Amino acid sequence: MGLRVMVVGSGGREHALCWALSRHEEVDAVIAAPGNPGIAELPKTAVFEVEPNRIQELADLAESQKTDVTVVGPEQPLVDGITDYFESRGLVVFGPSRECARLEGSKSFAKKVMERAGVPTPAAKVFEGPEQFGDAEEYIRATEGPWVVKADGLAAGKGVLVTSDAQEAVAWARACMIEERFGTAGHRILLEEFASGKEASVLVLTDGKNIVPLPPARDYKRLGDGDEGPNTGGMGAFSPVPEIDERSLDYILEKIFEPVIDSVRKTGQPYLGVLYGGLVLTEEGPKVLEFNVRFGDPEAQVVVPRIAPSLLDAIDAALAGELDRVKVQPVYDAAVCVVAASSGYPEKPKTGMRIEGLNEAAEHGRDGKVVLFHAGTKRGPGGEILTAGGRVLAVTGLGDSIRSAREHAYRALEEISFEGMRFRSDIAAGVEENS
Repeated sequence: MGLRVMVVGSGGREHALCWALSRHEEVDAVIAAPGNPGIAELPKTAVFEVEPNRIQELADLAESQKTDVTVVGPEQPLVDGITDYFESRGLVVFGPSRECARLEGSKSFAKKVMERAGVPTPAAKVFEGPEQFGDAEEYIRATEGPWVVKADGLAAGKGVLVTSDAQEAVAWARACMIEERFGTAGHRILLEEFASGKEASVLVLTDGKNIVPLPPARDYKRLGDGDEGPNTGGMGAFSPVPEIDERSLDYILEKIFEPVIDSVRKTGQPYLGVLYGGLVLTEEGPKVLEFNVRFGDPEAQVVVPRIAPSLLDAIDAALAGELDRVKVQPVYDAAVCVVAASSGYPEKPKTGMRIEGLNEAAEHGRDGKVVLFHAGTKRGPGGEILTAGGRVLAVTGLGDSIRSAREHAYRALEEISFEGMRFRSDIAAGVEENS
């Protein structure tokens, strides 16, 4: 009898995970909660309308479906302790404990762990609560920019401002600490030293001791071309990253991931799952901007398709504490993902718009060069696919170079349309000549 795997979540990242897992020959069934229309069309896959925050109902579903392992996509259930709860009921989860998930749930906690482990990261000062807003404002006005202002908690990738305008930095701090733009997540803020350099996302799988790196990626956080506009959850990504070769990746593992995972293990809470490092590649070497405790989004949409056949094998090895016997080998040389977003995203995305051209775009994937991931979609009353979120679709092109993967992604994207659709036209444009 084959494996039964549950994936928690409903976005493009979860579609990528379900897509990869459903293709594994040892998998009999993939259960997605709550999934999306694209996930529902995958072979061997069933969707159940249980939201990621309903942890007890998710555990009930895992029991009733006799799942062998649950893979958690979003960060919130991990921060809320889904792993601890599932384990208390004898259920297997690939994801860190509540304590370990604080590496993403609290940026100030992550800074303390990095400081203890000697991991390079920009210096930061922490200010908490409305009563310390004045201190934060005074600090901003007494220092030179650029300023990096971060909400301490989870803010869906939108809680960071980088600006050279002191007034804008103060206004952002006020929005976080007093106006509660991000709820309690912004009551505490970090004013972080600005670090100059290209950014990169490095994800590793770990069983708490052994580490297996996944192919590095780079995402695009700003809404518009040329990195203009507000921060978003991510408008696209590509992999590999030309600046990170095998030697520099080894250095990143040795100086960043190994010390952090060792430090966490010594607290009695071994880290099991995915650890994502958002890095800036400075002249002094790579520094950590943030940690995430799950697959990135949209990084998963370029990393997972490149390694799809070996993903489940690596997860199984991690659960067995035998990750040292696994090496993840990419099956595609490059991947480029372009996100199609709704009008009004990220502040007030418009939803309910009919999406045209999905079948035509899917035709581009028949030769294995394009995968279309649903990120924010729903079925309408007549069976049509409608927009249901800010980031609607993630179109991933695969190829033997960044150039070819990019061409495949944009060619498929040309087939898709919905009212107010917007996307960046410059994803991976600057790396074509390096691939």
